[in-house]
Amino acid sequence: MDFLELAKKRCSTRKYTSQKVEPEKLEKIIEAARVAPTGKNSQAFKLLVIQSEEALNKLTDAANFYHAPLAILTVADLENTWHRSFDGKVISDIDASIVSTHMIMEATELGLASLWICRFKPDVIREAFNIPEGFEPVNLTVFGYPDEPLKSSERHAEDRKTIEELVVTESF
Repeated sequence: MDFLELAKKRCSTRKYTSQKVEPEKLEKIIEAARVAPTGKNSQAFKLLVIQSEEALNKLTDAANFYHAPLAILTVADLENTWHRSFDGKVISDIDASIVSTHMIMEATELGLASLWICRFKPDVIREAFNIPEGFEPVNLTVFGYPDEPLKSSERHAEDRKTIEELVVTESF
């Protein structure tokens, strides 16, 4: 499958079977995160893998994770994140988003469904999972086998803006 075909195949899923994600698939998802590009190759993130029943139960107070059997929290390492020298912009959210996207696309390639969740209580997650100072929970992504029909790859023709609406050439 070429990349554009894969990107069109991926969709948000909110219903999962109870089937666990196999360790070899989890390893590939983690490897996709490891090779993701980050600012100045700082790799200023940690991945908190949440898959035991006990850990998933702790997650219920912080977010609706739709009973997915696997959640991965991308946590920014704020002390080691690259800053743009011209204006001091911190790129931790950008790096975490690139990492999360790599994991989601690998999961899609492996036949898994996923959902990117930014609506979570960071203070609850910080306490429940002992996240130290200097680290910020950025993205929660859940993975599993879908328990609902996946959206058609052709949906983008109707539910996305046209190229003309999105692209500005040379100047605004």
